[in-house]
Amino acid sequence: MRPCRVILHASVLTVLLATQSIAQGFTTGEAPGFAVGTTGGGNAIPDHPKTLDELKELLRDDKPRVVVLDKEFNFLGSEGKTTEMGCRPKSNTACLAKSNGFKGQDVILFPGDTTLTHTGGCDQPEKVEITYDNASKDMLSVRSNKTLRGVGKKGVLKGKGLKLEGDNIIIQNIHITELNPQYIWGGDAFFMGGIDKRALKKIWIDHVKVSRVGRQMFVSGFDGVESITISNSDFDGRTDWSSSCDGRHYWGFILDGTTTRVSFLQNYVHSTSGRSPKIIGASSPNANVVAHIANNYWSDNSGHSFEPGENAFVLAEGNFFEGTLQPMEADAEKASISVADDCSAALGRSCPGNTVEKSGKFESVNGARALETVKKYKEITGYKPGEATQLSESADNFGVGTLGDSPSQGEVNQTDGSQPEANTKQEDPAQSEANVKQEDPTPAANTSATGAPKTNGSITKQGST
Repeated sequence: MRPCRVILHASVLTVLLATQSIAQGFTTGEAPGFAVGTTGGGNAIPDHPKTLDELKELLRDDKPRVVVLDKEFNFLGSEGKTTEMGCRPKSNTACLAKSNGFKGQDVILFPGDTTLTHTGGCDQPEKVEITYDNASKDMLSVRSNKTLRGVGKKGVLKGKGLKLEGDNIIIQNIHITELNPQYIWGGDAFFMGGIDKRALKKIWIDHVKVSRVGRQMFVSGFDGVESITISNSDFDGRTDWSSSCDGRHYWGFILDGTTTRVSFLQNYVHSTSGRSPKIIGASSPNANVVAHIANNYWSDNSGHSFEPGENAFVLAEGNFFEGTLQPMEADAEKASISVADDCSAALGRSCPGNTVEKSGKFESVNGARALETVKKYKEITGYKPGEATQLSESADNFGVGTLGDSPSQGEVNQTDGSQPEANTKQEDPAQSEANVKQEDPTPAANTSATGAPKTNGSITKQGST
């Protein structure tokens, strides 16, 4: 019997080693920027959900998990559809009148808004009947200590966005798409508004793709998110229904929150017409947003990209703008954004300049005020960005660049005093609308007949110090 025991123990050991190897195979490398130290589900044995309900449960329970998506999860139709009264804003009425081959967006009304007067984006409206998919309005909840990871280009969430409701979360290599793109308030791809009256901590969104959403690609608000990095991702604004009536999505990003610290690094943002990103501390009177935006690529944007506002402090360096009509739309008094001016004196390092090609100007607004705040953060001063360059979508995985190379956007020399559980490279809502400020998304009348931005064709590097 003893030999049998030995064989049994060896078999168990082999299984344990194999399991450990699989777990480490899906452990991410260390996050750059404000999300440094994020470990997600760590070395938890990977879960491979097969059904929609199983995926929901794995993401919202209280256990550390590595959830692997090796197929498309199609939520469309899974929670039924709703037909009700909506509104047609003046932007869509004007779009229909143009008959230019593009479609506008109608609006899903807030609950109880029978007068069409309490819903953002419902400007000078007329009543229309609308039908939308319910799944996109009710986001997937993601709790603490989770890694959600796609394999190759298989990990797709169709008809559902993610509401992050915990700390220490990694979302990597997935594609979120088809969130009622024909309707304003149709669905957000990512939303985080804090938890238990405090900001979220340690969030890393990496190598994701977002396309065909009804509302925002990314929203932080309310209590905010204290430490988040969005990196190597592809934000694709191409759509059949555009509030700017040109096939480009207007509603891009809102970076808000009482306490929000965000690193936006080496992302590809294209075919949008506004809010790419909007950065503002409007969630409360003492809101404070700090954003480090480096080595990103903006392309084919027919409206404005940056929209900095009050109580937000931004450093933008090493970014590349191509075919972007208005890289910056800023309030001269309230905005605080430095586009790499006088970095050496403030940060103790140089900042690579931003390049604009066939685009409008991108210049600092109250840059000294911005630098006075951002210089306090080692996640910014210790980061070493590269020069501005154009980026493209990867053929092997979602987002920009090869998965596992992060941080490919520059060296990082920083620590938060903690060590991640593992640093092994790996293989392959809508929110409460009352706190979200709305504007009329009707595009400026400075696009060409085809919807492409009118630019002067110049190439300029701005703000290198």
